[in-house]
Amino acid sequence: MIAECLVVEFAVTGDDCPLAEAAAETGVRIDARPPQLRADENALLQFSTAAAGAEADPPPGRIGYDEGSGPDGGDADRNWIDPTAAEDWSGRDRSVDPARYGPVAEALDADDRIRYLHAARSGDRVNYRCLSKELCVVHDLTNAGFVAEALEYDAGAERHTGAVVGYDVLQGVLAAGAAHSGDGGRAGITVERIHPLGPEDDQPVATRWSITPAQEVAIRTALEMGYFSVPRAADAGEVAAELGISKSAFLERLRRGQRALLDQVFGRA
Repeated sequence: MIAECLVVEFAVTGDDCPLAEAAAETGVRIDARPPQLRADENALLQFSTAAAGAEADPPPGRIGYDEGSGPDGGDADRNWIDPTAAEDWSGRDRSVDPARYGPVAEALDADDRIRYLHAARSGDRVNYRCLSKELCVVHDLTNAGFVAEALEYDAGAERHTGAVVGYDVLQGVLAAGAAHSGDGGRAGITVERIHPLGPEDDQPVATRWSITPAQEVAIRTALEMGYFSVPRAADAGEVAAELGISKSAFLERLRRGQRALLDQVFGRA
């Protein structure tokens, strides 16, 4: 067993990976999870941005809408496409205009290194998933032993936060960073902070809340609108309307999410 575990924060400049360039081009901050490297050397990415200006997503069970189906009175008037209905599915263009999700979606959609880009509105965030044919510099740090936990891309700069187990591994990670920053290096990597891992830095994997994104959005929206206040500031119908779903669908998500949270709080998960 290794006694020491260290939290390390790297500042990176000059990275030319798709997320770094999209953040620099748009001025929008991108928060990303550590990429997953495939056997073919492509990376699977999951990240999010603020949802300012993003349109609402289709209701549950729908994949998009027919632009010419109704008046311009809002999403409720659109003819949302049901993928299980052959008459609605066959022959339709299932692509989505990236402008619906803001400048980051447009920038990445135009980047030839990005494939299978998907975006979905979740409360005040837009969540993205895609495949990248170009790797970020964090992969070189990971190869040296850096356990990446959070990546932040913001206006041409980025920050990688994670952990290193043991001082011997730390030396290898620092050497990998220095190699990038030297002559011919791909990007400038500097150490911002190193400190021992403490209880406040760690979150047990087993106790992360096991609720779905839809349940989280339902609970968060209900909380923000005062559904849980005494007296209530909004009823179930009003919260459901804000979410763009039926009242029964909202209540089902709410109850399932509450049950999952309570099971974990009281040790029944």
